[in-house]
Amino acid sequence: MKDENEQGPSDAFENVLEEAARSLQQRSAPGHSIARMAEPGRELAPLQLEERRLIHREDSVRRQSDAFREIRTRLLSIAGRQNFVTLVVSVSPRSGGSFVTRNLAAAFAFDEAKTSLLIDCNMRYPSQHKALGVEPSSGGLIDFLEQPSMGIEPVLYHTGIPRLRLIPAGRARENSGEYFSSFRMSTMLDSLRCRYPDRYLFLDGPAIKGSPDARILSDLADFVVVVAGYGRDTPAAISQAVTNFDPEKMAGVVFNHVP
Repeated sequence: MKDENEQGPSDAFENVLEEAARSLQQRSAPGHSIARMAEPGRELAPLQLEERRLIHREDSVRRQSDAFREIRTRLLSIAGRQNFVTLVVSVSPRSGGSFVTRNLAAAFAFDEAKTSLLIDCNMRYPSQHKALGVEPSSGGLIDFLEQPSMGIEPVLYHTGIPRLRLIPAGRARENSGEYFSSFRMSTMLDSLRCRYPDRYLFLDGPAIKGSPDARILSDLADFVVVVAGYGRDTPAAISQAVTNFDPEKMAGVVFNHVP
């Protein structure tokens, strides 16, 4: 696959976050559309979003927002008109994979014609509910997979960001790969994506190093984005990590500046 500049998917995002991420780190409906749904409760203010290390529309994080918009544009150019499931995984722990995933989901939600669904699939270090200030009182992903009769609605949480929803990881379980390779998991993702053509799904996966779950999850995704810690993950480690995935699904590598 090629984008409009005839650039290969594997190098589509190289260096796009090298500097841009650093300062942010520091500092159903009729017509089958949900893009214009309102955010119940209070929408988070820009300062609250910055405290959560999330991009927004104001000038104070313009450079960071533009970096994630660039990734959004690249993914859309590769995919064409159809919505898709994107798996984001880091090369090694603490390289910023979860940070990139939620901000990429937020960048898609910026577009009033699109909605984002962020699914925390990092069972070893689930963090998205804490980062977004969500209390998962009704459980999360694993709870639904164990008891699908509960329905998906109880584990779809509002985030305070218009058009962005979260499915948290839920209660910790061993052998999470068994859940991810299950028929229930694939059926759930197909249902969530196909019900609304303006919904884009983002799976926050575990680090590639030391866990088989990332590769298992890649079978469920249309695209894979690998996050490398700038100055942390070596070129050899990055190259090795990329070989875990189908080349046709590899959308690119993001270099994230880890503080």
